[in-house]
Amino acid sequence: MIDKVMNMEIISKKIKVLTIDDEQNFTEEIHEYLQKTGFESYTANTVRPGLAILKKNEIDLLILDIRLPGANGLDILKQVKEEHPKLEVIIVSAHGDMESVIQAMRLGALDYLRKPFRHVDFQIAIERTQKFILLNQKLQMMEEKNSLISQNLSEKIDRNFVGESQKIRQVLDLAITASEFSDTNVLITGESGTGKENVARIIHYASNRKDNVFCGVNSSAISESLLESEFFGHKKGSFTGAISDKQGFFEITDKGTLFLDEIADMPINLQAKILRAIEEKKITRVGETHQISSNFRIIAATNHDVDQLVQEKKFRLDLMHRLNTLHIHIPPLRERNEDIEPLMQYFVNDFSVKLNKPEMKLDKKIIVALKQYDFPGNVRELKNMTERAMILCKGDILNVEDFPLKTKSVVMESGEVEVLNLQENEVRLIRLALRNFMFNQKKASDALGITRDSLIRRMKKFNIKIRKDD
Repeated sequence: MIDKVMNMEIISKKIKVLTIDDEQNFTEEIHEYLQKTGFESYTANTVRPGLAILKKNEIDLLILDIRLPGANGLDILKQVKEEHPKLEVIIVSAHGDMESVIQAMRLGALDYLRKPFRHVDFQIAIERTQKFILLNQKLQMMEEKNSLISQNLSEKIDRNFVGESQKIRQVLDLAITASEFSDTNVLITGESGTGKENVARIIHYASNRKDNVFCGVNSSAISESLLESEFFGHKKGSFTGAISDKQGFFEITDKGTLFLDEIADMPINLQAKILRAIEEKKITRVGETHQISSNFRIIAATNHDVDQLVQEKKFRLDLMHRLNTLHIHIPPLRERNEDIEPLMQYFVNDFSVKLNKPEMKLDKKIIVALKQYDFPGNVRELKNMTERAMILCKGDILNVEDFPLKTKSVVMESGEVEVLNLQENEVRLIRLALRNFMFNQKKASDALGITRDSLIRRMKKFNIKIRKDD
């Protein structure tokens, strides 16, 4: 019912079109056509009145001549795209200067028409642009309907924070609370793909540190030999390859936030130095003796059980206590399956625009099937499978068959449902995926909902060898 109301609101809102062209006969003809076909049309034959109309009205589409009296259409295009980034532009020209056309497309023009053009060509261009605008409007309404954060905040993070479950709302409440205490360290836990970095960005950009650096660091992606240099910086000549002075992560994030992802993978010998830097808010570059003060905030994240790692002497207890002053745990998607439908609808609308696909409908059986799936890759896996389904789908309806859910069927055949819990049985799940995909790392990582590089790091960490008798 909500979707029907949403569609009615979009349809009832006329698309506003402004035509700026020095040929009065041309603008009158375009105006007449647009009025008859249900658009709200505005025209101008010179730049100044055209820009005045644009300033006073929320124009959706600009039809712009590339050559105007006393003005360059490319300069006007650049100006209006900077001032109105959501405005779509169709460039028209009687000269066929392809270099200018290419430049216009690079500046953000959506389409190009060469004068004189046939009525049908203009009709196709307008209909194509109208479909694109309507998809964008629907996507914006979906964001406003399902996003739990303000539009201003959502523009600062990679993805909208979409959901409607009580559990995800509690995560957001904790994140907003953490943002109000901008000197307090935060530990975010949760399985791979649940959105830990997204929560970290919400904390940063909702805090009074928002105008300073947010530095995200994958603790397992840096080679052990360079870890100290990367975190603390170094002096020129302090070691082979140190060809200039370098600031480390702690120094760069002065007054900002240092996000340490996969913190549990940090070597034990570096943890003591990290702890001291956090306690003192002072660091010393490699090769130097004087200390540098830095007012950074630490937000750490991991998909491991840190308490267990502490018991196994793989993670320092004192460092854990420093990091988890505030602890935010993001539940896996299978424990909040009421978020699947709004997330799914958001991804479908988003990819319709990005992939230039027609608006797609969802078969009702899809949501039922997805709610029975365990999602070892969580939200990231749902996003990836939605994108893949929309690329491969030949029609305009997504069906259950477009979502093979390979990982689930493999595990069910093995009779080991419990291995879907990546946090509890990561090694067994990786071995299982490798075997079932004939040790193809790319296919295995896709099934697990992680990147190939992440899979390789985990294989090295757990000493998992690629051999058929594995």
